[in-house]
Amino acid sequence: MSRDITLFTPFRYGPLELANRIVMAPMTRNKSPGNIPGEDVVEYYRRRAAGGVGLIITEGTCIDHIAASGYPDVPYFHGEERLEGWRKVVEAVHAEGGKIAPQLWHCGGMRRAGTPPEGDVNGYTPSGMNMPGKVNRHIMSRQDIADVVRAFAQGAADARRLGFDAVEIHGAHGYLVDQFFWEGTNQRDDEYGGSLENRGRFAVEVVAAVRQAVGPEFPVILRWSQWKQQDYTARLATSPAELERFLAPLSDAGVDIFHCSTRRFWEPEFEGSNLNLAGWTRKLTGKPAITVGSVGLSADFIPEPGETAFREAEPASLDELLRRLAAQEFDLVAVGRALIANPEWAQLVRDSRAAELKPFSPDLLGQLV
Repeated sequence: MSRDITLFTPFRYGPLELANRIVMAPMTRNKSPGNIPGEDVVEYYRRRAAGGVGLIITEGTCIDHIAASGYPDVPYFHGEERLEGWRKVVEAVHAEGGKIAPQLWHCGGMRRAGTPPEGDVNGYTPSGMNMPGKVNRHIMSRQDIADVVRAFAQGAADARRLGFDAVEIHGAHGYLVDQFFWEGTNQRDDEYGGSLENRGRFAVEVVAAVRQAVGPEFPVILRWSQWKQQDYTARLATSPAELERFLAPLSDAGVDIFHCSTRRFWEPEFEGSNLNLAGWTRKLTGKPAITVGSVGLSADFIPEPGETAFREAEPASLDELLRRLAAQEFDLVAVGRALIANPEWAQLVRDSRAAELKPFSPDLLGQLV
């Protein structure tokens, strides 16, 4: 790897000014006992800001809804003590010159009844399904939908109050927002189901409520994906025309930046073009796009459906990434596992010290450094 000026060019969109194009991808760490981000979490994010990341997007942090969480020891984004923990994170990141956005998260059907601390509360989904065809979760009523929309808006308002620089809505990977998007898990017969536009209605309402809560200038990011944890081959849009139908209402509702999650950033999204998902999203919306997917590593996180263990991965060339970035296919680059292995990843790349980069090992997920 060699230093590339484009990767380290400042980025500005409205009030969001970043020192470079590098984003820390949101990565669940399960290291917040009591759902409170503690001093070790503060230090974890501080180190990445000190290491030169332009924008940090936090791990998923659960909004104030009874069924938002699906995993033990994930941080929450409500309650005085939890929000105070996040305030300390913001202050630490800002002290190092970094910028930070929380990722607001509702796990939807990924939640199983019995998950602490809420206990017997079942997962909430559009049609009671976490997997297509298997109805074993709570079917959301219109009141449930309204409650969740309000919870996202409250989280966004709190993010701005705490001093965050932007907010990201988690609409990817088969969690709640994505379960509304995906026809496989959304079989509703009301205004939230059926057509592509109807299946996007819930997300549009979330985005619009978040926009109203934070005002016209505060940056709103939406993370979305074609693939789902439940099905890597799932597709929300099979053509550029469908993708435009999917994205336009979200853009109009108030999304400023689209965070386009893929497993491998170099793969083209549609036949006949080399553009990846972020490239197409930028082209169709005119909004900035973040690319992500095995950046700087030799292997994606899970190679094939059915495998559960993250793979080891060696540092890999950035040449193709830099070529696409220089061609303005996308605006920002999210780095995930490489930043877990290398808190100073950005500085090492900038200074042409690639030989010092460490490989990613699954063992690193068991510690917070």
